[in-house]
Amino acid sequence: MNLIRQLRAVLESETSSLPDLLALTDEFVLECSSCPEPELLVFQLEEQLHQAHSDLVDHASLHHTQVFLAVLSHLRPILPSVSIISSWFDLVLRPALREPKLPIPAVDHAKELVVSALRRDDNRYAEKVAEFRRRLLDLYILDAFNEGSGDDVLEWAALDDQQRDQKSRWKSSLEQILLKSGQERPADFMSEVNAHFALPSSRLQLLILLNLYTSAPSFQSSAAVLASHPLMHSLLDSLLLDRSSTLCTMGLGIIVKLLPILAVEACDYLKSILPRLLSILARGLCWIERPPPESPQSPEEGPAVVEPELDDTHTSPTLRLKPDIPWQVLELSFNTAVPSTPSHRQYYTLLYYLFPCNVLEFLRRPVLYLTSNKVDSPYTVDWDAALDEQKIRSKSETLLRSHACHPLIIWRDAAEEIASRNFWADYDVARIASESMMLDIRNAALGLREMLVEQGATIDRRLPSTPSIADSDDGGKTPMHAMGLSAGEAHISLEDMIATSVALKSNLNVEIQPPLSQWPETLFPSSGGSPTLPPAALPPQPACDLATDNIPCHVIQAISGLQREVLLLRNELNFELWLSRENVKHVGRLYRDRILSRDAEVERQGLYNKLRNYRSQVATLEAELRTHKASASSTKERYADWNTELQKKLQDFREQKKSWINEAAALRTADKEAKALFEAQGTLLADAAKKVFVLETEKKESQHKIDRLHDYERQIDQHVKVQRLWDTDFAKFNERGEEMEHIKTLYKQMEIRLQCYEKSQAASEESSRVYRRQIQALEAQLLQERRKADKSSRRPGEIASFVSEKKTLLEANQQLTEDNINLREEIDDVVAMVEFLKGQVSGRKGLVADPRSSPILYV
Repeated sequence: MNLIRQLRAVLESETSSLPDLLALTDEFVLECSSCPEPELLVFQLEEQLHQAHSDLVDHASLHHTQVFLAVLSHLRPILPSVSIISSWFDLVLRPALREPKLPIPAVDHAKELVVSALRRDDNRYAEKVAEFRRRLLDLYILDAFNEGSGDDVLEWAALDDQQRDQKSRWKSSLEQILLKSGQERPADFMSEVNAHFALPSSRLQLLILLNLYTSAPSFQSSAAVLASHPLMHSLLDSLLLDRSSTLCTMGLGIIVKLLPILAVEACDYLKSILPRLLSILARGLCWIERPPPESPQSPEEGPAVVEPELDDTHTSPTLRLKPDIPWQVLELSFNTAVPSTPSHRQYYTLLYYLFPCNVLEFLRRPVLYLTSNKVDSPYTVDWDAALDEQKIRSKSETLLRSHACHPLIIWRDAAEEIASRNFWADYDVARIASESMMLDIRNAALGLREMLVEQGATIDRRLPSTPSIADSDDGGKTPMHAMGLSAGEAHISLEDMIATSVALKSNLNVEIQPPLSQWPETLFPSSGGSPTLPPAALPPQPACDLATDNIPCHVIQAISGLQREVLLLRNELNFELWLSRENVKHVGRLYRDRILSRDAEVERQGLYNKLRNYRSQVATLEAELRTHKASASSTKERYADWNTELQKKLQDFREQKKSWINEAAALRTADKEAKALFEAQGTLLADAAKKVFVLETEKKESQHKIDRLHDYERQIDQHVKVQRLWDTDFAKFNERGEEMEHIKTLYKQMEIRLQCYEKSQAASEESSRVYRRQIQALEAQLLQERRKADKSSRRPGEIASFVSEKKTLLEANQQLTEDNINLREEIDDVVAMVEFLKGQVSGRKGLVADPRSSPILYV
């Protein structure tokens, strides 16, 4: 094949033309697209490609990798997905995705091949494609660099620059492949993420991936899929049940981005999960930090290591999950000294902007709101024991004071807010995101100041920016800096004094805590003495074994804290980038509205002219109104009579109401019976689900046997087809044998007939030769007789006999001439037939058939 020969030439010599090879590849693709059975050609080509790869490709050569990736990229329209998954991924694509020195186009070819294998809809390989998608996500979680793992960070520190580049390229390639396939097939991507979300160790890395996925501009089209997918429920369960502050912070960032998108794309679903979203807000307001580690009492004890609390949650030390909830709680993501509390400010701002009446109703009576909306407590206790309403009110007061009054609070109540149509259908995501942030007083103050500056207003006196208790993002706790006492003087910041004064005058519950630093004292030991502590106050640092290396515990805590800070900063940067993009969209819409308002000014003057005409019409209408008032007085008298009739009907209706109350009591009893029946059916359904799980487990155990049985059946079908081809070819073989025997007999008959014709021709030639001699002799005699007749007179009788004899001889001569002509024509026909038969039989031995039609030679 020309394509394989050109490929071998390009692999063996870098001077060969790669465009010619790609042109041959495109021609082969066109040939396969026009062929009725392209599978055989593709299979043969793959076998030859594998042979060329094993013979010539050097895995350390970037040129060889680029050539193979280019060829496979051009063969992508005809390559089946199972071939890319099982043959080329581990052989070519996976090393290419890891190689940092490989050019960007070649890496893009590898990514497109992997994405095309995940994109194709082929029912024959649906299971393999799903398994491959699961394998890619496993590689991203287990094989790629994980910023949330201390072991990965230590391993990263021990690597050289080339190995770090390889790991970075591998992770970025996997992220781009997963995100692109998730954009094209969101349901499959979300199903795989939800399946891996059940493992606590994978949730933080999956949230990082989901953060990138939801930040993409094309995610808005997939929001409806996420609304009806179990992944959304898993995300909400994680925010409500997990105890890692880092995980909750990143999850809240994702939810904040999802809220405006769901309000536009799936508002009904957002209304249905509003009670759960408010329960997450309550959990954040009641969040309890872990206490700081105690300092070591003796040099032998060393620095205290924070141990995770496995038996309690951060909302209350006595809360436990119900045993029927299949959720594995993530205790800690990082082993830091004092982790910060997740900030719920932006989350509250979005909820307050979308559903202000329900948020206020919830903050008034949190437990009553959750119970009335049938939100079950996931803990072993009810909501009234799980939530501290006093703490929710005290911390929510800070949020309420730091946000402007929403106008929808005046126009409607909580029930109307839920029952109304999709109010946000006419909005876009950028407008919701921008306007919600303007509800925050801090952002509104900045916007107002810029507006005043734009209008030319001058500010005579600038007030000092006094921080209020609303400026803190940790639920109302105003950060107070420690006093500097190093120089023998008390250095107190004016900002801290004002903040403390405002907090004490606000009549709130102020919690006074000792100052805590981010890192423990023994984190960075120094060799020199401290001006405040003697050298003996710093105990020697013990070592904690991690894997096979001896690493001090304070170094592990420092690494964990830095990892957590990096992840939170990346999460905040990602959110700010998303918010800035939505703000830019909103600015563009406002600019467009400003242009439209200029056009509306032109119409305003025309409307003013119409106003004068309307005023004249009002005068005539007032005259008509006076006449209508006169008629209204008569109508009022009739209304009094009608009111008495209504009183009688009201009495009748009250009697009917009593009967309806009795019926409602009967219906309540029936409802209790139905609930009991539903509970019994629920137990039966749980038993059935357990049986289904057992059956599915048995099915998975025997799946490999079933797959092997399918392979055997496929081989049997192939053997049966080959046997049928053999039978048909053997029947054709017998038919050709019989035809050859018949042709041989005909050939023998023709030979015998030809011999007879040759003998008869020889005899006729001999007789014609004799006749010619006789004719010549008779002509000679006739000539002599004529001469004699001229010399002497002859008798009349002799002349008559001579004439009759001559006539008979002429007739015999004419008859012989005609017979000779007929014999010659028959001989010519026989010679032509013999030549034709010799042409058919010449050059063939045995049966006359096409050797390629036999399946024995080409199986």
